[in-house]
Formats: sequence, structure tokens, C-alpha cells
Amino acid sequence: MSDPVRPTLAASAAVFRDGRVLLARRGKAPGAGLWSLPGGRVEPGERLAEAAAREVMEEVAVEAEILAVAAARDIIVRDGERLLAHFVVVAHAARWRAGEPTIGEEAIEVGWFAPDEVAALPGTDGLAEVVAAAARLMAAP
Repeated sequence: MSDPVRPTLAASAAVFRDGRVLLARRGKAPGAGLWSLPGGRVEPGERLAEAAAREVMEEVAVEAEILAVAAARDIIVRDGERLLAHFVVVAHAARWRAGEPTIGEEAIEVGWFAPDEVAALPGTDGLAEVVAAAARLMAAP
């Protein structure tokens, strides 16, 4: 009998610049080929905001100022009834600080989008809702 799948904690960031949000088209599973927020696993002893900023830098070479938690999502990957993976992703609202986004192994395409354009993109589950929540935080006084 194999070990049970345990949830993996991850952090991401909706990075805004001039009212547009930075998205990356994923190059790897889960969600390969889909638009998503840059993010990844939280390392042991790392705070969520630190992980989000680090992952944005590693994935797309952008320095971001993490402002607040925008949403949390479960990403559950199954093969029929078999559970393959379970990620708990804490998404943050963030402000662009420096750097131009670049592509790589994890992000095969990057772009800046108006929040109302996100729902029309082939994106990860709940992406438009998370971006909308982050945009509301960015607009708050």
C-alpha cells in the first residue's frame, strides 16, 4: 500500500502594475498550458509572503511587494478515484517593484492582463475569482 497523499502548502501572488495583473502560462503539471499566478511550494520555516515573493522572482524574474492574502484555493489532482496530489495555495495581492517578466521552464509564456480579461483565458481553476479578489484589495484605500 502506498503512502497517502498529504496536502502541500504553496503560495502565489497576483502582481499588479499599472492596473494590470501578471500571469504565467504553466510549463509543468499541475495545470500545464494554463494561465496562472506565479507561485509554488512553501519551504519549511518560510513565511507565506516570503514564499510568494521568492516564487515570483524564481518563476518570472519580477520583484514584488506582497501586500495581503487575497484568497486560498485547493488544487486536487485525481486519476479517476485515485488522489494524485493536493495543493493548498494561498494567493496574495502584490505590487510590482522591479524587473521585466521572463519565461523559463515553469512559465512558458507571461503577460500583463486587465483583471476583467482573465475569465476569458484558459486558466487554472478559480483564477478569475482570485484575481478579482486581489484587485479589490489593491483598490482599497
